[in-house]
Amino acid sequence: MEYVEVIENWRFFITKQRKNLNPINSIRKRVDLMRKRELKNIEWSIGIIAIILCIIGLVALFSATQEAEYDEFNKQCIWLVISLVIGIIIMLIDYETIVKMSPIFYGGFIILLIAVLFTKPVNGATSWFDIGFFSFQPGEFAKIFVILFLTYIITKIQQRDKREINKPLKLLIILVALALPVLLIIKQPDYGTAAAFLVAMAFMLITAGIDKKYIFGIIILIVVSVPLIYNFILPEHAKKRIDIFLNPESDPRGSGYNIIQSKLAIGAGGLTGMGLLKGNQTQLGFLHPKTTDFIFAVIGEEMGFIVAVTVVILYVLFITKCLYVAKTAKDETGSLIAAGITGIFVFHMIENIGMVMGLLPITGVPLPFISYGGSSLITNFIGIAILLNISSKRQKTIFVK
Repeated sequence: MEYVEVIENWRFFITKQRKNLNPINSIRKRVDLMRKRELKNIEWSIGIIAIILCIIGLVALFSATQEAEYDEFNKQCIWLVISLVIGIIIMLIDYETIVKMSPIFYGGFIILLIAVLFTKPVNGATSWFDIGFFSFQPGEFAKIFVILFLTYIITKIQQRDKREINKPLKLLIILVALALPVLLIIKQPDYGTAAAFLVAMAFMLITAGIDKKYIFGIIILIVVSVPLIYNFILPEHAKKRIDIFLNPESDPRGSGYNIIQSKLAIGAGGLTGMGLLKGNQTQLGFLHPKTTDFIFAVIGEEMGFIVAVTVVILYVLFITKCLYVAKTAKDETGSLIAAGITGIFVFHMIENIGMVMGLLPITGVPLPFISYGGSSLITNFIGIAILLNISSKRQKTIFVK
């Protein structure tokens, strides 16, 4: 009896060992472990904050579009669902694969940015393809894919030596790749989107380890060139925006009207706001365009200082988390992409809120996740999806000291 038990025990042991040594089981276990680790590493807070901002934006849009039978509100709800679906799909694709394909996307968007110049102007700008139910803005989508292509170039340059980026010829290659889409967007004209590209590039070059002498050189160049650009390059309407920013009361019924009404709306909101559907500037049509550029003024007037500050705090947390993803990425490629996308969000947040409060010139830049617009919302969620993908591949313990 004891002999039989010993044999059975050995059989059980050998069977168990065979299962453990089975290559298929081993691969499955590794894949499961990788998936669990990736899910655990994902910076879910980025997505959560974005959804909260979208909800606040939908509430503001609901109130701002009641006289139009909630048309833009309904469309934004549809775009939010589409954006989430696209974001989930993008999130499942390895960011390194997307970077390898970026030269194709870059070339495609350059063609689109040229083609859009021949479309019918909308509010003085040729920035949209009107496809019936959807106005497609290639400049918005180009932000992400230009960042991916610039990452592709920088990583190729730094493949052997990270100091290669500081060689003038190599740096010139990067700047030329950026200059082409930026000049095409300026031609539309869309100075806000063009500026967003420049801020993203600055974030990426700093992450790549560009020499400080270039940074100081660019700052000096900007200081010297600003008066020259203002006097000899900027068109009259752009100059007027800067003049109105400095003194909106100089043309209170013309170019200064929107910013004056925006500041009145924010000031009238007080601590807790005038209430949804009750804002004077919002509901009586004084605030324009209230669903896009000046949506933050709607929030300030109807929801008050508390909600407006909450929105700012949410953006600060969001950007902090994005920067953390850039810091903890597993490789240089991930860090560069995350830094570039973060730069886009930083510029849009500061510029939109700043112009609504009269602290910065009006450029028509939307507030991420809150302003109405399908192209903007989809682009933002593509950026988030890539950030979440980067965060899933990182190794947090490497950065613990």
